[in-house]
Amino acid sequence: MSYEEQLKRLEQIVQQMERGELDIDKLAEQLKEAKQIIKNCKERLTATDDEIKRLLAE
Repeated sequence: MSYEEQLKRLEQIVQQMERGELDIDKLAEQLKEAKQIIKNCKERLTATDDEIKRLLAE
């Protein structure tokens, strides 16, 4: 899943939570998914930042 797709999915999860659309079991699943998406996005941003710094240092 691309970075943009992950952000869209995260936004969907947040909207569902805000609207109270999730029962307790589904909420736990969505929180786990959201946590993984956040981790993936942070890793991608860190890698991109490192790559940009490396390219600028050349």
